[in-house]
Amino acid sequence: MHGLAFGLQRRRLLERGFDARSFSYPSVSGRLADNARALADFVATIEAPVIHLVGHSLGGLVILCMLARHPDPRIRRVVLLGSPCGGSHCARVLQRVPLLRAIVGRSLRDWQDRPCLPPPPGVEIGVLAGDHGIGLGRLVPGLARPNDGVVTVAETQLDEACDALVLSLGHSQMLWSMACLAQLEAFLRMGRFSR
Repeated sequence: MHGLAFGLQRRRLLERGFDARSFSYPSVSGRLADNARALADFVATIEAPVIHLVGHSLGGLVILCMLARHPDPRIRRVVLLGSPCGGSHCARVLQRVPLLRAIVGRSLRDWQDRPCLPPPPGVEIGVLAGDHGIGLGRLVPGLARPNDGVVTVAETQLDEACDALVLSLGHSQMLWSMACLAQLEAFLRMGRFSR
């Protein structure tokens, strides 16, 4: 999870017995492949027999790219929170406006141009999406419903996911929501969401 945004959920995971660590990366200026390589280098420093990864939004795409390019056999489970695996309508619209292009960032533009290969077999992936469309989506024309205000539920779909769940949350709410934390914990422990 991106270190700057995930501090609260990280602390909560620590309280629940996880050895949670944060990875920060240049989300706007960095290339997707470079961020994936940096994540692989970060993961390589972790001394643990089993590793689970959690990524919010673009962070999930960095994880998927890392899994495809630099697989680590210790990675067992991955949870993607509001990650636009199938591309991003908001990013496509913002890219067309020169003053807003920088908001999209290089990594997301890289993903839009050529999504990474599928993750290696043996990694359980859970996808959490939101359907409480508040935020940026109200300003971006044509954002399909349901959405979390930035990413549509359809954009979060990933064929390789073994479970997916939609929560009544907005995109940024996933970073502090107790409901999201409960589902995140369930998947990390059991490989499926709680229903």
